[in-house]
Amino acid sequence: MNIEGRNILITGANRGIGAAFVEEAKRRGAATIYAGARDVDSITAGGVERIRLDVTDPAQVAAAANTAGDVHVLINNAGISTGTPLVTGDEESIRREMDTNFYGPLRMIRAFAPVLARQGGGAIVNVVSALSWFTTPMTGAYAASKAAAWALTDSARLELAEQATHVVAVHMGLVDTDMSGGVAGPKITPGYLAGAALDAVESGAQEVLADEWAAFVKAGLTLGPAQRYEKIFGALGS
Repeated sequence: MNIEGRNILITGANRGIGAAFVEEAKRRGAATIYAGARDVDSITAGGVERIRLDVTDPAQVAAAANTAGDVHVLINNAGISTGTPLVTGDEESIRREMDTNFYGPLRMIRAFAPVLARQGGGAIVNVVSALSWFTTPMTGAYAASKAAAWALTDSARLELAEQATHVVAVHMGLVDTDMSGGVAGPKITPGYLAGAALDAVESGAQEVLADEWAAFVKAGLTLGPAQRYEKIFGALGS
């Protein structure tokens, strides 16, 4: 499916990766771009339809589906990271991450699946993470929420196959955004990630490994847990 002439909704569209998706969709000739964010005044891009959209609020998700009833592509990008460990961390922070990073995309998919069906199937892009495949002591909540989002992506692909909805999982290591500002290491640009994701929509690919780090981590899944983490943390320290 070409992006040109299609209608796209992007969550978390006010900054970082979401804002890059807006610009990439424009560059590819999208017809209507619905830019969703909790604070619509923070959406500075021109030529978009701004939607007040907190993915943790079922009423706002339902309202978005009514407003954007002609969407061909849903991009689930909105996410948070609180730096919370699972065993000793604040339970409310863990719930916040799950509510935004897992239940948020789930709500959006459930609300927009009928919309996409009316459009012939359409596509869903879930921005996941290489942290869906491993964790660190201070990213337990984020990794758990992204692992759940990965399972959601695979389940949605199977459940929506009958209506011909193309579902894409986007995995990456570090992207140069505010969220990764305090983390050292090579980073790809938000624009590069957005381009790789929309390339997958247009080519029919089901999974994007946007950088070498994502590919490296996925390859480690064939190893046992101890060996896998020795390899990953060795690479992190090198």
